Amino acid sequence: MLFVGSDARSQSIDRATWQVGAETRLKDIYERGEFRPRSVQALWLNDSSGIVSQELDTTENKTVSWFYDVTSGDRRLWPSESRLPNPVDRTVSADGKWQLVIRDKKLIAANTASGIETHLVSPPPDREIHYRNLAWSPDGSRVAFIEADSTKVRKRTVLVPDDPSYPDTQQVRFARVGGEIESLRVGWVKADGTELTWLPIESPPEGYYLGQVDWAGNSQEILVERFSRFRNRRDFLLYSMEGHSKTIFSETNESWVESSQGKNSGLIWVQDGKAFIVITEKDGWRHAYLHARDGNQIACLTPGNYDIIDRSVVDEARCWFYFYASPEDATKKSLYRVPLDGTGVLTRVSPASQVGTHTYQFSPDAKWAIHTFSALDVPPSVHLIELEGHRIVRSIEENRPLRERMEKLSYNPTEFLRLEIGNNIQLDAWMIKPKEFNPAHKYPVVVYVYGEPHAQTVLDEWGAVHIDFHRLVAELGYVVVSIDNRGTPAPKGAAWRRSVFGSLGPISTDEQEAGLKALAMRYPFIDLSRVGIWGWSGGGSNTLNALFRKPQTYHVGIAVVPKPQAHLYNAWFQEMYMHTPEVNADGYQKSAAINYADGLQGKLLIITGSGETNTHIQIIEGLIDRLIELRKPFDYMVYPNRDHGLREGTGTQVHVRMRILRYLMENLLPGPVPLER
Repeated sequence: MLFVGSDARSQSIDRATWQVGAETRLKDIYERGEFRPRSVQALWLNDSSGIVSQELDTTENKTVSWFYDVTSGDRRLWPSESRLPNPVDRTVSADGKWQLVIRDKKLIAANTASGIETHLVSPPPDREIHYRNLAWSPDGSRVAFIEADSTKVRKRTVLVPDDPSYPDTQQVRFARVGGEIESLRVGWVKADGTELTWLPIESPPEGYYLGQVDWAGNSQEILVERFSRFRNRRDFLLYSMEGHSKTIFSETNESWVESSQGKNSGLIWVQDGKAFIVITEKDGWRHAYLHARDGNQIACLTPGNYDIIDRSVVDEARCWFYFYASPEDATKKSLYRVPLDGTGVLTRVSPASQVGTHTYQFSPDAKWAIHTFSALDVPPSVHLIELEGHRIVRSIEENRPLRERMEKLSYNPTEFLRLEIGNNIQLDAWMIKPKEFNPAHKYPVVVYVYGEPHAQTVLDEWGAVHIDFHRLVAELGYVVVSIDNRGTPAPKGAAWRRSVFGSLGPISTDEQEAGLKALAMRYPFIDLSRVGIWGWSGGGSNTLNALFRKPQTYHVGIAVVPKPQAHLYNAWFQEMYMHTPEVNADGYQKSAAINYADGLQGKLLIITGSGETNTHIQIIEGLIDRLIELRKPFDYMVYPNRDHGLREGTGTQVHVRMRILRYLMENLLPGPVPLER
């Protein structure tokens, strides 16, 4: 058992014991994969008659392909001489004879049988150009693509880890807030490499972004989804081969029309291209709308005060639009459907008895699916099902060894909570109690925070939010908590998500503290005199803000790869939520943790990697200099040549977590103390 008692005199005796146990558990998690579920790699046959699943034969330690029949549920070996089903691939022509490839930065069509190659497009020698979104036209006569030119994007100099005494350097492109971004254009070319044509897309001086670019359900028009640089406007345009354009959908929003998750982006053609389905939050909720091809709106398919979490498939044969939602609980995800006739009748497809997260891999005819269910404390189970009635045809994977392993841990189950913080605001949270928990004692709290618009932490899904690590933290004598403040991408309406527009930091800091205090009001065992907080990336930034702005509340903080100076971060992410300092100077001032560093009173550990390409190390070093200038004590750990995930190098993932654990154990007294203290 790893639990450490509250008697400070015993800690020096127990420390060696807990470190050995903790390191063993972390190796089980991150190196040996003991808590990873078995993955199911399955492909549907084109005729929807079954799936081919590639599974590990543990007796011979090799991968074997199995066929599952959807009607009988029979499982039999897939003949080794038979080809595996091919997933949909836009780079392969409809007849399967040609494959698009990029070689030496050139766009080439290669014959899959003979290997003969046809050169299609080459970049100019003085430009840094890449081709992406390659797509054959349905009739195989043309190829559409995006050209991305990053020549004007400024370069950063980074060290190349070779000779330790005389390291080389290299230049990498980094589009910073307010700086040049890559320029984009869309082209098409005939399959024989002739008639290269560029679509006349209007390009403002500041640049723009592209979403969906594809053939518009035929071989004569290309669909282009264009976003403004700040992502507060998007347009869907149809371009003919002659370059004539027509706008079929357009929307604007003073904050953003599309966030970093891309849930709204793209449209789905239906009725043989005579209509399309588009996702928008124009009425305050993320809904699906049916439009005629000319752009005229026909109906809102999903009316009501709930959000689509993500789209799934359209079953036109049976007139259903399938999507994921969770109208009553933003921490879950289930499959729903509505009719395509616009009546808006909502039907839950996922079994109500399975509370957690559901995902589906549909058959081509949308009659069958591979269904995966999990919860934060429930390992995934995978079944082949018939959609109508959600009938189980056959179990594919139950992850029984993992379930047995979890039972042996005998941990306290994760509790999901809703915290009232005033002004009719409810925050979702989860909490893990230590082993041998005694409600007549007080326990220190460790808060895991993210709090930015890119991700939720309060999700009822296996493997979410570093949960295996957090169970270990709880086992060491801490109550572990995570809270989702407003601005996180929860399915709670557009107003919830857009409340942070203009400045990432102030709302999350205030509401995280309010949620913590609401938790302590409900549960006397929460010890507000012993509070730690930690987070990664945006969570690292919120950790800094918590320690700097709320020093009376938070006593220990661990900020992993944070961004304490938002104006130095990448343009693609930060401008979406805050625009630029030129138009939003006050928002950037209020969001930057570096501006509040003089408030630091508690213990702070900052962790980063010198090979960081996202929140690059110079963003953090500015804060380091500021803390030194203020004569503030802190701790700083730099992992050589590691990037944002701190995964490179043998032992790194375990070492990072052990560093976090040691810092907590040394600076935040673990274990219970009597309530009457």
